[in-house]
Amino acid sequence: MGLGLRLKAWWEGYDTDDIKDRMRDRMPIEAVEPEPEKEVEQIDPDKLDPWDAATVDIAQYIWGKGFCGPGGPDYIISLSKLLALSPEMSMLQIGAGLGGPARVLVDRFGVWITGYEQSQALVDKGRKLSKMAGLEKKAVLETYEIEGFEGFSRKYDRAISKEALFTIQDKNAMVAHIEDKLKPGGLFLMTEYVIGSDAVIGKASYKEWVAGERHKPYAVLSDDLVDILKNNRMQVRVSEDVSRQYVEMINKAWAGADEVAAKLAKREDGAMMIQTLMREAEFWTRRKKLMESGDLKLWRIVANKKSGGPSMMSDW
Repeated sequence: MGLGLRLKAWWEGYDTDDIKDRMRDRMPIEAVEPEPEKEVEQIDPDKLDPWDAATVDIAQYIWGKGFCGPGGPDYIISLSKLLALSPEMSMLQIGAGLGGPARVLVDRFGVWITGYEQSQALVDKGRKLSKMAGLEKKAVLETYEIEGFEGFSRKYDRAISKEALFTIQDKNAMVAHIEDKLKPGGLFLMTEYVIGSDAVIGKASYKEWVAGERHKPYAVLSDDLVDILKNNRMQVRVSEDVSRQYVEMINKAWAGADEVAAKLAKREDGAMMIQTLMREAEFWTRRKKLMESGDLKLWRIVANKKSGGPSMMSDW
């Protein structure tokens, strides 16, 4: 039984084994009269901010304070060691989320980071967290709109993108913007969702995943990402599948979801929060299943400008 259904059963007081039997016999738990459909104005979902306050809170319950996806402080530090960060360096981040990764890197390496994020809600909350940590000047968060984006305003020593490019249709334009503001010899690290093959796009499971994402995904092959980097004067040094570790992080984080539900039930808004928890569980279950099948993968790439590179490249 999926986590989302287990949480629903827990909240409504059903025995999970009994639900399994009912599902096996195709018996409904309870009959609910469908509500008549209402005409609603069609709104482009990519124009809406999917991160309401409840979803932001649930994300932090699952992933940790300041985080809204897999990869806590230890993972972020390990992931970024190849970048050889120092207090003299500046870094550009795409997909800043709540700013948790940026604050971890600032605290550990002293680097100065400007993170860009689509969601105003995440940026607003992230700025508060940075201020509380006394890092509002070193872990800066900014919103940006992908459509019509004209580029970044300054140069950076390093750049990082954490699961952010897959929602950008024109990836070549974004990589060009990043390369343009990366200093000579600068390094670019990305972790990105990619498809296992072109055939994946026609599968029902993939279409279900696309329909359930916060923003419409435009996932491509890992080879396509490598080609985009090379076409923008970047030299690829690392290109590898890190899906297994990513799925393990998802499983570990959601293993305690029932305990989270128990805590939420004590809140005045417990019912609403548990419904949000269930939606997030379904969201991550779709991603995880697609990754376990190999149709969706998480890829890690490290590249540098061809105009120069640090001596450590020879050690990779």
